[in-house]
Amino acid sequence: MNTKHYLKTFLLTLNLAAFAALGQSKGSAGYNVTAYGAKGDGKSIDTKAINQAIDEAAAHGGGTVNFPAGNYLTGSIRLKNNISLNLEQGATIIAAPPTPEAGYDEPEKQSTDNPYQDYGHRHWHNSLIWGENLHDISITGQGTIWGKDLTRSNKGDDDKRPNKSISLRNCHNVIIKDISILHGGWFGILATGIDNFTVNNVKMDTNRDGMDIDCCQNVRISDCSVNSPYDDGICLKSSYGLGYARPTENVTITNCQVSGFDEGSFLDGTFKRNEKKYSDGNPTGRIKFGTESNGGFRNITISNCVFTYCRGLALETVDGALLEDVTINNITMRDIVNAPIFVRLGARMRAPADMKVGTCTRVIISNVVVYNADSRHGAIISGVPGNDINDLTLNNIRIYYKGGGTAEQAKREVPALEKGYPEPYQFGVMPSYGFFIRNVTDLKMNDVQVSYLTEDQRPPFILDNVNGADFQRIRAQKASGVPTFVLNNVKGLNIFNSVNIANTKLAGVTRKEIQ
Repeated sequence: MNTKHYLKTFLLTLNLAAFAALGQSKGSAGYNVTAYGAKGDGKSIDTKAINQAIDEAAAHGGGTVNFPAGNYLTGSIRLKNNISLNLEQGATIIAAPPTPEAGYDEPEKQSTDNPYQDYGHRHWHNSLIWGENLHDISITGQGTIWGKDLTRSNKGDDDKRPNKSISLRNCHNVIIKDISILHGGWFGILATGIDNFTVNNVKMDTNRDGMDIDCCQNVRISDCSVNSPYDDGICLKSSYGLGYARPTENVTITNCQVSGFDEGSFLDGTFKRNEKKYSDGNPTGRIKFGTESNGGFRNITISNCVFTYCRGLALETVDGALLEDVTINNITMRDIVNAPIFVRLGARMRAPADMKVGTCTRVIISNVVVYNADSRHGAIISGVPGNDINDLTLNNIRIYYKGGGTAEQAKREVPALEKGYPEPYQFGVMPSYGFFIRNVTDLKMNDVQVSYLTEDQRPPFILDNVNGADFQRIRAQKASGVPTFVLNNVKGLNIFNSVNIANTKLAGVTRKEIQ
């Protein structure tokens, strides 16, 4: 072997390796926001430094922009293709007061304006972190986003203020993972028209909506905890915010928790309940489909989720779209402040004039246990005349209500509210304590049990304008002299294998009570 040639080759290889290592080190250090002048002292405005680091990374084809431990006071952070923001443990991005120095971006012009959406669903740029028409982006790490000076509304002078922690529009291949969001503004995460979207192990403790997944497809939400006392926790929407109707579809939500504890008391572990006055006198929280529902919801599954001290599960399509092929499985709820199950097909029609009333079909809800649910509403399943909810199955359901309803409440006529806002409290105190079912075709309820903690003078079940209903293995606690079922305009009813309820088969009945 030629010793000189060997030595030359060895030295060349060594130099190349050292050069590569040096380049990697420089690249990594180069995208550290402190290298671009970010102070992270919670006093200096770091907006320019942060965006300069992003621009530098994007100019080299992308990369990770690192936030080491510190408090980064900033205005709008503009994401770009192939960029990952990484918040290290102890790093907090803080929404600065909306001054010119902070550098927040203005909301878009009214090109996306329409009469069908509220202000929040028509604007994305007036956010703490935003991106539009991007691909392959992520926000990760064990750090925190604190929307300290974000507004939660657009009233009065707030109409141009920043109001979202993370806002994304028309993007694909997006990951948000491991971060915490405190006081997130109108939306902790607003995702509109996002495809191939993963949200994993995110914790939120916020002052309005947690995450709104709007007109998105191929979405995976897992292992998230969202505390949102003033609005919905995890909310699927299909609005007209893109300027056209686009369904939210192919979505999984699993291993998540939603709650309505006092804001700030979830992340600090105190879980306070000060019984503040919310829109219904109670906190919100919950997992919901709707209210905005122009494009519809398809092929969605929710599993292994926990609701605590919040509203119940809500499935709503009221603006002319479909809701179909949905399975919800293994849900536990405790201290629920309104209807534990709310399925609503309505005709609000906040939509273009040519849209028709939508459909709600092929929905299965199974393995649900609810303890200490509010006594006012019971579970509500309601379509509108001429537009029934169709092919709905409820399996293995246990609901323990607070009870306390009166005989006078049992006589109450429930308004149709076809065009009303779809929320259980809008219907008032229901005449049944267990389930109120109206305008439904092909209902199957198997192994369903309802009971109360304090005696209730209302019947467990009221069926109104129902065509085809099979009840099997039903257990229903009731007061003496109160019927188990009250039937109004019901066809094709079958009840069998149920405790203390005679097997019953009815072709049709205008009015009947079943003990």
